[in-house]
Amino acid sequence: MITVGLAGWGDHDTIYPSGTAAKDKLKKYAAQFAIVEMDSSFYAVQPPERMARYAGETPDGFGFVVKAYQGMTGHLRGKPYYESDDEMYGAFRDSLAPLREAGKLTAALFQYPPWFDCTKENVRLLRETKRRMEDFPCVLEFRHQSWYAPEFREKTLAFMRDEGWSHSVCDEPQAGSGSIPIVPEATSEDFTLVRFHGRNIGGWNQSGNANWREVRYLYDYAEDELEEWQTILAGLSEQSASVGVIFNNNSGGHAAGNAKRFMSMLGLTVYEPPVEETPEQLDLFNL
Repeated sequence: MITVGLAGWGDHDTIYPSGTAAKDKLKKYAAQFAIVEMDSSFYAVQPPERMARYAGETPDGFGFVVKAYQGMTGHLRGKPYYESDDEMYGAFRDSLAPLREAGKLTAALFQYPPWFDCTKENVRLLRETKRRMEDFPCVLEFRHQSWYAPEFREKTLAFMRDEGWSHSVCDEPQAGSGSIPIVPEATSEDFTLVRFHGRNIGGWNQSGNANWREVRYLYDYAEDELEEWQTILAGLSEQSASVGVIFNNNSGGHAAGNAKRFMSMLGLTVYEPPVEETPEQLDLFNL
């Protein structure tokens, strides 16, 4: 089974009628896509009651990929919010519990930064993280090329299988050591995640600039690029019972359109919200 969705549900203006309130967007999103990546959890662990509300606002069969809090993946800058790792992981597990109980937790996504390279210490950290997340489905995404270097690639994949990590297979710019190649290998029979980050090579390594968020994921996939992925997804679907696809290329608002185009190419049902009709103005002088 393949499901396609977007990173976040709040910023994709083209899929909502104008004037849609923020509180109503998740319901309208879930009428169009069967999976979503929750990014707000990266910046702050979400309260369990909020996650329970999200579960209640979505239909049966809908799935959340919840991005791990930045304090768990080495992204955090400044003073930690939590006094200990035990407290931090405990809060994250509590946050995920309502989604899991509702059958709507697809996975927790642990995306590590470009400086998290393939070392014994980082392998140890991954083992410890997976131990702390026992009984929760987890996806692992790297941003440092060393994990897939020829001498480490098969060992990395074998490690993920042994430790119970699902693989996040990425489409992203090939822009040096802080980017990874497409590695179309599943490490779990249950689930594989595919994330489309775009191919904006010039904007990928601009995190030091004030407008980096505006350019990093600025990309509009061409049809032939999506066609390449049809073949890749067919292979991944033979390796995993479920494959989730997330379009994260929304700096220019392209994610939703690309996702729906890809759904159509895959033969999935594409729902389009009704077109709003502009009220006809009365001509006072033509009665």
